[in-house]
Formats: sequence, structure tokens, C-alpha cells
Amino acid sequence: MVDAALHVEGLSVAYATRAGWLKALDGVSLSIPPGGVLGLVGESGSGKSTVVLALLGLLGPSARVDAQRLDFDGHDLLHNAASIRGRRVGVVFQDAAASLNPALTIGTQVIEPMRTHLHTERRAAWTRGTELLDEMGIPRPAEVMHSYPHQLSGGMKQRVGIATALASEPDLLLLDEPTTALDVTIEAQILSLLDELRKRRNLAMLLVSHNLGIVDRLCDSVSVLYAGRLAESGTTSAVLHHPRHPYTKGLLAALPRPDRPHAGRLAPIPGGLPDLHTLDPGCNFRPRCAFAAEGCEQPQTSHGADHTVSCHRVEEVADLSWPIEAAPTATVSTKRTALPLLEAETMSARFDSGGWLARLLGKAGGVLAVDRVSLSIRTGEVVGLVGESGCGKSTLGRLLLRLLPARTGTLRFGGGVVEAQADRDFRRRAQVVFQNPDTSLNPRQTVSVILQRAVQWFAMAHGTAAVAAEIDRLLDLVRLPRHYASRYPHQLSGGEKQRVGIARALASRPEFLVCDEAVSALDVSVQAAILNLLRDLRDELGVAYLFISHDIGVIAHIADRVAVMYHGTIVEEGPVEDVLHPPYHPYTELLLSSVPLIGKGRRPSPAQSTTAAKPVTGGCKFAARCSRRVGQICDSVTPPLQQAGPGHTILCHIPLLELAAMPHWLGQQALSEEPTP
Repeated sequence: MVDAALHVEGLSVAYATRAGWLKALDGVSLSIPPGGVLGLVGESGSGKSTVVLALLGLLGPSARVDAQRLDFDGHDLLHNAASIRGRRVGVVFQDAAASLNPALTIGTQVIEPMRTHLHTERRAAWTRGTELLDEMGIPRPAEVMHSYPHQLSGGMKQRVGIATALASEPDLLLLDEPTTALDVTIEAQILSLLDELRKRRNLAMLLVSHNLGIVDRLCDSVSVLYAGRLAESGTTSAVLHHPRHPYTKGLLAALPRPDRPHAGRLAPIPGGLPDLHTLDPGCNFRPRCAFAAEGCEQPQTSHGADHTVSCHRVEEVADLSWPIEAAPTATVSTKRTALPLLEAETMSARFDSGGWLARLLGKAGGVLAVDRVSLSIRTGEVVGLVGESGCGKSTLGRLLLRLLPARTGTLRFGGGVVEAQADRDFRRRAQVVFQNPDTSLNPRQTVSVILQRAVQWFAMAHGTAAVAAEIDRLLDLVRLPRHYASRYPHQLSGGEKQRVGIARALASRPEFLVCDEAVSALDVSVQAAILNLLRDLRDELGVAYLFISHDIGVIAHIADRVAVMYHGTIVEEGPVEDVLHPPYHPYTELLLSSVPLIGKGRRPSPAQSTTAAKPVTGGCKFAARCSRRVGQICDSVTPPLQQAGPGHTILCHIPLLELAAMPHWLGQQALSEEPTP
């Protein structure tokens, strides 16, 4: 493209390691025109972030960088990226909390690029910084300029990161997973903001993401990267709606979608990335490819003009679907019953702030994290819990495990009352799988020791031989090879570490598991494998789950029922299929309409404000953000619990007939009428 703002041709990057040179990128070519947005997708380890660092000239002396061409608007990025870095090329990193200095005010950090690159006078820079925060949609920008990062929410920190990147008025913006840690509503805000900025400023953007829905929402074109090589490139509609490379097909088949609840098993891509120390002269995806055949061991060339595919079998496999693995042949558990296993009644939790003097003077503050919540879960049932960060999901999960003291309410398990100080029998029967296995697994212990401690603590086996046999059983349950028992956590992939965490939770042979964002940090393919595993374990063992997630696609795939939580209160609860259709609570509508879904298009979300607001006292907690308010009653009277259907309840003043008349969040009549691509 002769008018491209960014040209990358034949970019190769290798890192020096003890085992030799690791080839992170191998001949990558891409281009972005002014005002264009290119999405770069692929699994972790594919080289996406390496592309970003190469464009910024930040790979360091240990990296060997080669390219036929690497320039932006005539500037050589291969040898002189520092001359325009920060000024003409801005970057937004994945973790805004890590990229902001906790010791400096927001204003000091926002004005730094202007002071450094534009030599703007401090007062003028401060004024412009305040305007930038206002442009990002941050409320009270003048006040936020004097705040510190810890005083802001995750979404506000990410907006500050974008404002800082735009402060020097760049022409190219590099976005490295900018919305990974954000709620779906905040994510929708950020995407709309970026789309508006690129149109208004004619910004070129490179978006790195493993969320294909985000890419479909924002990008004009997509490049699919696998193990340092481009597998497929083309327009967004061509690549994501009509994929031709087997790897792209595999990524899309592994994606859980809320428009297809309980659509059967997901199709994870087997295996892992190849060893990048030794380059494969042929297709490096062939060991994992479902369509591999003779000729794949030969060097692959790109086929097509506007839609290029690096696969010699492209015409043969273009119309084929990625195969779905067969479910285990084990008989389905008969433990699922209509009787409740766990019953929580009017449970509340409050976190107080202020010291003893503030409490003595009656000036102590606090947060009512869970407000008189009642919930029941049957044996073998999966209940999904969704809501924005800070709504009380994890706190409720800990209350149900008696890991936090409850201010009010009772908890029953298996017909008996669970006291505030739970006994060992309850600890054995109720377990938890945490979000991040890197922090929940001891890095100094082998898998065998990690599992052995859990087995011995609950006396599930006695004697060396019996304990070893139990460890083998646990590894078999989570589909890990038995020789992994001798490995340490750092020798495992993210998905393998999460499997170890699940195995440890299953060591006590529990009847109930709290899965707290158990798949949110995983690649889409690894996530699919873990979701399949959890469903299989539910069928084999009859385990009940409380599945906490902000990803509605995951909840729609795995859960039988879903509870929607807002500011400590469950505002809607019911079977998944019912909650995904009107009538639904206005907050549920906001969550659903904010989901970036492939094929959903770029329609704006409903008019509800997604800015966090302090809930009113005595009325509906969502009233301050709801665009469907029925009047003063929403602010002063607690809404009634309406029965929308069998097991489907909605906490809202709006009559059910009006809620049922809401437009479907997909913009179509019903999920069942969705065409299957």
C-alpha cells in the first residue's frame, strides 16, 4: 500500500537464550494506512507484543532485529525509533496499573509527554491534560488530575493511559491488550472512545488482542500470527467471518458465544506452540492442525491478494469446519437432583473503613459488599454469577465458603447449618479454584507435593503407595500426563497450571466448587479446554459450581442458571436461556449489549450510563445509571421481585410487559433464529 502510514516488511526478531537463538518473529509483514486500524491476534507466545516492542525500538540489546523495511511516515524505526517514540508513535500497555507510577499524581504523568516532546509550558500542559481527561469521558477531570492511581478504578486508569499516549498528539497508536482486565461495560466505553478518536484525529492504530469480538468491533483489517509467522491476513469481515487458514478456524471454534448458549462442546486447539529455537521449514502449525496432509512439511507461500493465507491446502479446507473433540465415554453422573445442596439466606457482608477513633465517634465509613443475598445451588448444577468488578461477586463466593464472616444470614449445606467457623467436613466438601494459578500455586513445590498436601490434609489416602495412586487419579481427572507430577509450576503452561489448581480443589472429593474467574486469564483455546474439562467433571462427579465471571459468553456456555449482581444485590436470576431473552433487568440489558460479539456489528450500546455511580439509599441501586426509570419511585422505594417465568426473577419497578417489549440485545428476534456461520 503506497499510502500506508506504517510499513513492515520481513520483520524477524530473535532473542539470545542459553539454548541458542529463539526466533520470536519470522518474516512478518503488515501495513496500516492513516486512520486505519489493524488487529493482530493469536495465542500467547505468538509474537504479538514483540511486534509492538520492535516498532517502539524497545527490544533491548539481547534481541537481534532484521527487516527489509520498518518505517513510519518515512522514519526508519529499525535504527532510529527513539526519535519519534512518544511523539509520533504512542502506546497503551495492557496493565494500566503497572504502567502508571503510584508515587506521582495523574496530572504529573499526563503532562509529561507534552513537557518532554512538545516543550509545552507547565500551566498550558496542565490545562490541556485536564481537557484530555474530559475528552476521555473521565468525570471531574480537574479533581482527577490531582489524584493518585490507587484512587481510580481500572477503567479510569486505562483511560488515563490512553490520554497520556495521546498527549503528544501522535499519528500512530499501539494498543497492547488495552481492555483485557476491564469489565464488559467499561470495555465497550473504551472501544467507542478509540473508534471516535481514530475518526476525529485520523489516527492509525495497531490493536493487539486475543479477544476476537473486540477486533471485529474496532478493526478494519486483521493479521493472524502463529509462532512468529503470519497465518492469515485480510479485511476483518473476510478473516473473522470467512476464515480460510486452519489456525484461524481453530481460534474461532474455541470461542464461547453468548448468542449460542449450551451449544455443545467447544473445540480447543490441541497441543502447544512449537519450540522456537529450531525453525520448522514447513508449516509450523502442522503438529496441531486437524487438516495436516502431505506437503505441509514443505515451506508455505501466501495465497491470495487481499485475503492472504499461508497454507497450500487453502482451497481444500476453506469450507471445512474445525472438528470438535468427542466427549469422554464415561457415564453421566446420576447425582444431579432437584434438592438444593447449598442454600444461602439473606447473607450480607460489610467492609468497614476508618480506625477505632472514627468508629468511636460514629464517623466510620464502609462498603456493603453483599446486601441480603439469597441463593440456592442444587447437586450437579452450575450457577453463573456475573456483574461488573466491585459488585460483590468474589465476596459472595467467599461467604458461601465461610472464608469471610457474614454480618447477617444463614448458610445450609447438605441439609445442615454451616456455622461461622466451618468444620473440617465442610472444608472437605466445598472448595475453590482461583483466577490466577501463578499466585495460588507454590513455585517451590512440585505438582506432586502440591497435590499430596491436599490429599494428606483431608486424609483421603494413607501410606506412600496410596497417596501416589491418588495423585495419579487426580492427574487423570484433569487430563494431565502422570509424569507431570515431578514438574514445578514454572515448567507448565497457563492452562496446565490451571488444571493443577482444579486437581488440588478436587483432592478432597468435594461436592461444591467456587470457580472465581477461573478462565479469565487464559487464551481462547486454553479456555475452551478448561471449560470442556469442567463440564466433563460435573457430569462425571456430580460436582456443583458457582462460576464467577464477567464474561457472559463463558457463563452462557457452561451455566444452567445465572445470577446477575449489581452493588451487592442480585437483580436478576433464572435459567440461562431466559436471562438472555427479554424480559430482562435494564442492567442485564446493559451487560449483554456491551458484549463485543463477532458479527454483531458496530451498533452503539443502549443509552444507559456506564459510569459508576453511588447507589441511592432506599430505592433501586441501578437507578442512577438506568435510562428506563419510571420516576421518583426508583429513587425512594425498593423495587419488587417480579416472577418473569419459572425460576426467573427480576428486581425492578418496570412492569414485566414493558420489560418484555425491550429490543433484543442482538437486534434480532430470538437467539434460536441466529444463523449459524
